Amino acid sequence: MFVAPDPGLLRLRTALRAVIGVGLAVAAAQACGLSLVASIVGGLAALLALFTVTDATVRDQKITTALLPVAGFPVLALATTLHGLPLLRDTAFVLVVLVGVYARRWGPRGHALGIFAFMDFFSTQFLHAVPAQLPELYAAVLLALVAAGTTRFVLWPIERRNPPAAPPPALPGAGLARATTRQAVQAAAACAVALVVGQVLSDERWYWAVGTVWWIFVNTTSRGETLVRGFRRVLGTVVGIVLGLLIALPLHGAPAPTAVLVALCVFGIFYTAAVSYSWMMLAVTVMASSLYGLLGVLDTGLLVLRFAETGVGAACAGLAVALVLPITTHATNHAWIQRALHSMHAATAEAIARLAGDPAGDPAPHAAELELLLGRVRMALAPLLHPLNPFRARKARARHVIELLDAAAREVRGLVTVAADPDAAHDARLAAACWRVEAAVEALTADELGCCRVTAEAYRDTPHQERGEPALVHLHGLEKALAELATPLGSSPRDPLVPAA
Repeated sequence: MFVAPDPGLLRLRTALRAVIGVGLAVAAAQACGLSLVASIVGGLAALLALFTVTDATVRDQKITTALLPVAGFPVLALATTLHGLPLLRDTAFVLVVLVGVYARRWGPRGHALGIFAFMDFFSTQFLHAVPAQLPELYAAVLLALVAAGTTRFVLWPIERRNPPAAPPPALPGAGLARATTRQAVQAAAACAVALVVGQVLSDERWYWAVGTVWWIFVNTTSRGETLVRGFRRVLGTVVGIVLGLLIALPLHGAPAPTAVLVALCVFGIFYTAAVSYSWMMLAVTVMASSLYGLLGVLDTGLLVLRFAETGVGAACAGLAVALVLPITTHATNHAWIQRALHSMHAATAEAIARLAGDPAGDPAPHAAELELLLGRVRMALAPLLHPLNPFRARKARARHVIELLDAAAREVRGLVTVAADPDAAHDARLAAACWRVEAAVEALTADELGCCRVTAEAYRDTPHQERGEPALVHLHGLEKALAELATPLGSSPRDPLVPAA
């Protein structure tokens, strides 16, 4: 995690900015004389605003941030009103989960609003908030969003232009065939069971099991992704509990050192989120332990209970994705790979147009989209590469696919760089090579195994020069990678991987 690449120190800057934003939110709440409970709610609201708002443009980020209270305030009111009515409260909580996950079909904004609504319901259980506290809770959230927005858009505006977030791949059909719809049903079913089992373990801390289910489903699509996420969450929680016993418990809720520890945890959450879910959960667990210390309820038994509730939530999530409208790992990674291949072709076509003198040719957006999609491909294939995966043939196939996609992406990046050079020459052979790339992508995404074999044979039958214009060299390299992809993509995932001749 500490040696993971951080281009432009983006993770470091984002983490430092988060500490400032959350710190300003808590300081504002305290300066206005709000209670400790309200200050904690404000801090969580600022953290969520900085963490979950991932729209492509700054303008859209501002709109989503402004809409967070629209999703959160009604849920806060509902959760506090139903606090003393367990059956209605539990039913409402499951419905919030269902709607919150379903909202992801509307992209980054729906995703952020769904998370914010869920966490507002969750935080009222965490803090045992009641209707009389609503005014100051609303005030704390508004102060927090102003603090987070000021930090993000005025004091430290890191984002200039983000690549558009890729929505989950839609499975063929509509209704329950959609990935987001299936996930909503899965998450609601898992949370309902986790809620019941969690209450058997504890009448007061049952919501931990529900929270575990929710966060396991965030940014996952397939059965394999969810199972791996559950394993990593339990691992991070266990290590975090040990650190909580060693660090948070001895502080006994002392305000100053606890505030420092919480700030370090906020930094850790943002710094590790992109590279390690286990490390992020470690930071979340230590932060939760610190907050319980501030509330005066932290002890060894509470941390042991947190581990048990986390295990219940992870088990319920695993059962749900396996038994309730399952989305297979193969179907999901196949959909992401297809989108990455189409993005490669789009970037290639735009680059060739730019080299041909078309001023409207712009491969940069497609190249940015490709990087995002490759990240989702790696996430989709991660379950197959996991050390606990016993299927060696599938693991070898997944590793080979990633290697070839990375090789193809390098050639696309090189081609885009050449196209950006105003002095780059246009070779007449580029159009033919681009056509072959298009034909290869169409074959690889045709869902017909024979087409993939034709792609490999066509490449072998086409004469290629080892030297030439830089753009042509990159196109030939891209052709080669796509031809080699025909072997792993053009055969059953259960068959042994036989390299192309």
